[in-house]
Amino acid sequence: IPDVTPNGVFYLPPTGWLTSFYNPPSNIQPEEWEFIAKKIYEYRNDYDGIVVSHGTDTMAYTASMLSFMLQGINLPVVLTGSQVPINVILSDAPDNLRLAFAAAANCRPGIYLAFSEKVMLGCRSVKVRTTNFDAFESVNVPPVATVTSDGLVLNPQQANFPHADHCTLNTKIDPRVSLVKLFPGFDPQLLFAMVENGCKGIVIEGYGLGGMNFIRRNMVGAIGELIKNGIPVIATSQCLYERSDLTKYEVGREALLKGAISAHDMTSESTITKLMWALGQKMDVHQVAKFFDRNVVGEVSL
Repeated sequence: IPDVTPNGVFYLPPTGWLTSFYNPPSNIQPEEWEFIAKKIYEYRNDYDGIVVSHGTDTMAYTASMLSFMLQGINLPVVLTGSQVPINVILSDAPDNLRLAFAAAANCRPGIYLAFSEKVMLGCRSVKVRTTNFDAFESVNVPPVATVTSDGLVLNPQQANFPHADHCTLNTKIDPRVSLVKLFPGFDPQLLFAMVENGCKGIVIEGYGLGGMNFIRRNMVGAIGELIKNGIPVIATSQCLYERSDLTKYEVGREALLKGAISAHDMTSESTITKLMWALGQKMDVHQVAKFFDRNVVGEVSL
């Protein structure tokens, strides 16, 4: 496998190959995130762009986490993968790799995910299909670039994404977090059980705009107790598109009054990785709340 293309784009093969074993995407863990981030940081000044091939199952999580670990990256870093293995005749891997190399050579600095004729900001990418070639979508912002008969067409709005003046590598995270999808009948005591077993932060996917029940099974009251005990609770929506807004209805306002932190229009993948990164910086509840009210890498619209 060549490690560099003629146009100066570094290629990092599928995660695990550099350590002499194949690591299926469902096995990707924080240790792999740290490994990839350090490799990218090591080569950032030697190439015009970097392409990372990655299994699709966890690629959106990796893209989001790399966005926080490598804030201010000074070149395009593009993750890609395929729905069908590259050794199959009709695999989508060759097209996705070509797209990734084109993006790495033409996009502005940042972390991206390239798939099925779309280049997306990494922290806005979500896998939405299990078998279709069009497996990923850019949620709540348009793709950074698309492929047409004119070639790779860049979206002029990509210039609005935040970008730091210099790159910092920070792989300190705390993965002791939980992602909970709320459903009628959910017992709030389970949240306390998570904390008793070491959970340091919780993301709750509420209903619609982020609403949570407070009758009989008092989810809102439980959130208040957790926050008093120093456990940040992030409220997001089960809906894939558009924002959460805790100010809209009583079920959201009650949670907001108890200290719930809104994820606004962030993806669940970006929300959970942002929380891990924030806790890795030893932020307390109030600092986490302020951090989630910042657009750090293009992950949220405020």
